Amino acid sequence: MKPAAGSHKAAQQTGQDVAADTEWSPELLKTRVYDRMLLDLILGVLAPGARLDEQELVHRYDAGLAGVRDALGRLALEGLVVRRARSGTTVAPLDLIEARQAFEARGLIEPHCAVLAAQNAGPEDIAAMRGAFVGAKAAVARRDTRALVVMDQRFHAAIARATRNATLARIVIPLQHKAARFWVFSMAGDEGAKQLVDIDEHIALIGHIERHDGEAARAAMLGLLGLPSEEVARAVSSAPSTTALTAMPR
Repeated sequence: MKPAAGSHKAAQQTGQDVAADTEWSPELLKTRVYDRMLLDLILGVLAPGARLDEQELVHRYDAGLAGVRDALGRLALEGLVVRRARSGTTVAPLDLIEARQAFEARGLIEPHCAVLAAQNAGPEDIAAMRGAFVGAKAAVARRDTRALVVMDQRFHAAIARATRNATLARIVIPLQHKAARFWVFSMAGDEGAKQLVDIDEHIALIGHIERHDGEAARAAMLGLLGLPSEEVARAVSSAPSTTALTAMPR
């Protein structure tokens, strides 16, 4: 059911407040450093267990030391890096227990996010969701995993913000980042045809949200996420064997 005009206007304003996080607005250098570092963590360019030297990161990301430290601080809050006094910063290991918990939490939270997005999303939210997949077919054709990861992250973040619930968005977006560190391995092994089907399913979800069909949006999100136990098993089986991989107890 489409919300009344007055409630939609109020929700739209609330959403603008959620999206406009002035401390981490997109134009800030520290935000760009954070975004690039996050992607490198998800893709394993910054390998699990690796020690991160701040000066090396300054050169790698062409940034100032303050921006690098701010980005590392945010990543530490998300549990993606570990910072210890006198011993420096390291990339968090690929913890299988944490992966299972992240997938399970997403399975519980994100379908509800899809319902709220269907109730509250405005044209700017729909544009952000659709814009996330611009160039997706070309990225699949050239096997551009980096681009596809960015698209998926933008899509799910746009839905989280469209809920108009800032607390919910702050919870679910870091969960997506943690799950993506495992999901990226299985996604990279998918055939192009499957990746195209996945993209079509994401776009179908946008259509449900745009039509304010909450139940259809919930069902579509559940289909995208799959069963948590199956998704963890699939992701873990595709992850590389590494000493930084923490074993899940049997």
